[in-house]
Amino acid sequence: MAIERSNLLSMMKLSIKVLIQSSLSLGRTLDSEYPPLQQFFLVLEHCLKHGLKAKKSFIGQNKSIWGPLELVEKLCPESANIATSARDLPGIRTGLGRARAWLHLALMQKKVADYLKTLLDRKDLLSEFYDAGALMLEEEGAVMGGLLVGLNVIDANLCIKGEDLDSQVAVIDFSLYLKDATSSETPKDDGKMTAILDQKHYIEELNRHLSGTVTDLQAKMDSLEKTNSKLLEELTAATDRINSLQGEQEQLRQENDSILMTSQKKEEAALQDSQVELETYKQTRQGLDEMYNVVWKQYKEEKRIRQELERELELQVGLKKEMEVAMKLLEKDIHEKQDTLAALRLQLDQVKSLNLQMFHKAEKSEQQSRQTDQSDKDMRVETGLENELRAEREQRQSLQKALQREQDNSAELCTQLQQLQGLHTELQDLKTEKKHLQQRCEQQEQTLQEMGLHLSQSKLKMEDFKEVNKALKGHAWMKDDEATQCKQCQKEFSISRRKHHCRNCGDIYCNTCSSNELALPSYPRPVRVCDVCHSLLLQRSSSTAS
Repeated sequence: MAIERSNLLSMMKLSIKVLIQSSLSLGRTLDSEYPPLQQFFLVLEHCLKHGLKAKKSFIGQNKSIWGPLELVEKLCPESANIATSARDLPGIRTGLGRARAWLHLALMQKKVADYLKTLLDRKDLLSEFYDAGALMLEEEGAVMGGLLVGLNVIDANLCIKGEDLDSQVAVIDFSLYLKDATSSETPKDDGKMTAILDQKHYIEELNRHLSGTVTDLQAKMDSLEKTNSKLLEELTAATDRINSLQGEQEQLRQENDSILMTSQKKEEAALQDSQVELETYKQTRQGLDEMYNVVWKQYKEEKRIRQELERELELQVGLKKEMEVAMKLLEKDIHEKQDTLAALRLQLDQVKSLNLQMFHKAEKSEQQSRQTDQSDKDMRVETGLENELRAEREQRQSLQKALQREQDNSAELCTQLQQLQGLHTELQDLKTEKKHLQQRCEQQEQTLQEMGLHLSQSKLKMEDFKEVNKALKGHAWMKDDEATQCKQCQKEFSISRRKHHCRNCGDIYCNTCSSNELALPSYPRPVRVCDVCHSLLLQRSSSTAS
């Protein structure tokens, strides 16, 4: 590795010397076809490749000097344009081609020595790309950087776009450096002249670098002076601002102390008011709970009584219907019995007429019997009369039996008539009882109507109590700290515009929006309410009154 380094360094010295001497002797701008320039690029490429680590890939191992040259872009931002140009050149596909284009562009900028010197100073970064003992990591690399400074005297005009930089053969042609010793020896004066010219160009290049550095430092000095003056102005402005802010801070501290004192006083007063209001609320809540329980018990009792009355009314209606059916049946039975009674009376009249006829016949027969008795003595002979008398007697006995039957029928009819009279009196009693039941039903209906009215009133009272309870539960007593403006007119509270609680909804209003007073169920005397609650309560009281 040491022999390779020394050989490459000697070749670099020789190529740079030949290139500088030939360019000075020609006195023209060099192009890419110039052989010493091509040999210089080949020698520089071999120096950069010495000890380069091979990167393993799927295709195989690849050695490219584009990796370390890309580091120059991070170390020297001014080299970004040539790195971008090397990447964007059309026709270049390999890293070696991009590295060759980069070296050509750096030579035209006369920055090869500067860029490589920056790269050689960072050996910690170069160790990632080179093995130990490589030329770029040893002293020969630093010597090579010093040799490249002499190339700044060369003006190069290279055309990179049309060249095939990927496939150039990197073979050094040593024929350019093998010359005859006699022809290579020059007079002493020529050697001195060339040395003087080299020193002159080198000194001019150094002067150019120094002048550029001086101008840069002068510009930096001017910018620093401007920055210093701006910072001084900003410092004075900041000190003035700090002083004014300190004064404002002191004033704000005093105002804060005063506001804190007033707020503490207000908080104490509000705390006392809230405690009084809380006690009042507790008492009111307790009274409302008791009233609610009493009203609820009354409502349950009235509901039970109403249900009992409804059941009794249903029973009375059923009894009424049964009584009407029974009355219709009784009337029908009475009509039938009246018809039967009329028929029986008719039969009785007929029986009476028959009895009279039989009685008259009996009298006639008695008279005839008497006459027969008187003339019996005279007419005993006649036997036919005796047979007639027997027949008459038998007829009389049959008539007596029929009369007895008629008397039994009449007695039965009398008993039926008495039963009919009893049924008639019972019918009258039922009619009077029906009237009494109708009157009682009307009274019960009237009582039910009154009970319904009373229940509706109690239901309205229950709804009022529920709404009051809901208002007490849903509308919590708003704290003074939570309200900064009136809920209705949205005006901010201040010392002149104080806060007032509405005793119905619990929200906070100003004096103009809560100047009304009304008697509430939870308060013994009229208290302050807001305009909205005032209108709602008046409307509710008018509806309940109607």
